[in-house]
Amino acid sequence: MKALRYAKRLITFNSTSHLSNSKISKYLEMKLTKHGFVVEKTRYVDPKGVPKINLVAKKGGGYGGLAWFGHSDVVPAKRWFSKKYGPFEPAIARDRLYGRGSCDMKGPIACMLAASQNFSWEDLDRPLYIVITADEEVGFDGARVVAADSKFYREMVQHQTNAVIGEPTMLEVVHAHKGCYEFTATASGVAAHSSSRDGVNANMKLIPFLSGLKEICERTESDTTLQNNKFDPPTLSFNISIEGDKTAPNVTSSQAKCHVNFRPMPDVDHGPIIEEVKRIAAETDLNLQLHPYGDPFWAMPDSEFVTASLKLLHKKKSLTVPYGTDGGVLTELENKIVCGPGNIAQAHTKNEWISLEQLHLGCEVYTKMIQHWCCN
Repeated sequence: MKALRYAKRLITFNSTSHLSNSKISKYLEMKLTKHGFVVEKTRYVDPKGVPKINLVAKKGGGYGGLAWFGHSDVVPAKRWFSKKYGPFEPAIARDRLYGRGSCDMKGPIACMLAASQNFSWEDLDRPLYIVITADEEVGFDGARVVAADSKFYREMVQHQTNAVIGEPTMLEVVHAHKGCYEFTATASGVAAHSSSRDGVNANMKLIPFLSGLKEICERTESDTTLQNNKFDPPTLSFNISIEGDKTAPNVTSSQAKCHVNFRPMPDVDHGPIIEEVKRIAAETDLNLQLHPYGDPFWAMPDSEFVTASLKLLHKKKSLTVPYGTDGGVLTELENKIVCGPGNIAQAHTKNEWISLEQLHLGCEVYTKMIQHWCCN
């Protein structure tokens, strides 16, 4: 199975988000070019100085057609279930392909690569685009660069190309997902020996802010005006993590950070929540930064593209999911769905896997989509 061969090869690239994705991008560019795509590269340097590459590939003439979006980066694999095979050594057992990214989302990329090779340039009356971004797992920066710099993306927007985001959905049609916002609150102190009165402990300054956050978090779980029952869970999914300066126990902490991640939803006004967090930060003398990484994505479930996708894939209805994708950044494309092989429950796990059946079905589904939207 061609998709399996591609997935195994893609897993061997350690493309964790904090590293450069140049090696996997070079491989993907070579495969795309070999099979008739014109490949546009958009490059950027991430905030930590690491070079990144997005690939925007086009095959076929005309306008409209189909655009498929994936990402080459993966989450870290600090713990892995197998001593025999590491996270970047693909392994097959029990009709499953194991490896970091096998599900999210090197398996889906492999399926689209394999499906696209069923069509020559002459077969395509309308174009097929394949877009593979960097940094989807850490804030969608790659998608932002594509939206800003890619000529092929401008072409898609101008002609409102139908878009499929290949995140794992078990090949169900998804018409909506949540967004992803984050606050970073920083408390500053003064490091000194804890036996003296010379220090100022930043952690102590953080406590009142955390107390206010706790009240907000509890309210989002009970206030129905802050919920949307079209999603499971229906809440903003507040998540709080704390980062210290890892000083010795007898030294006062000079800095403490609180990261607050939450997931905005369509039809929920989260503006007052943002303003309340800002107020609490100001009252407790904390520096606050807001990072709106990705907006919620919503397509009308009875829209023409969603309806046609359901009919093509023999599905009864479209779904919503609680996670976010590059779709929250690619807002200029009006006709979007999320649809990919694999189960999101396996993504980011210490034994990440995708079933061989899903790889096979994924290739079949993407072949159908290309045939329907790019060929007569």
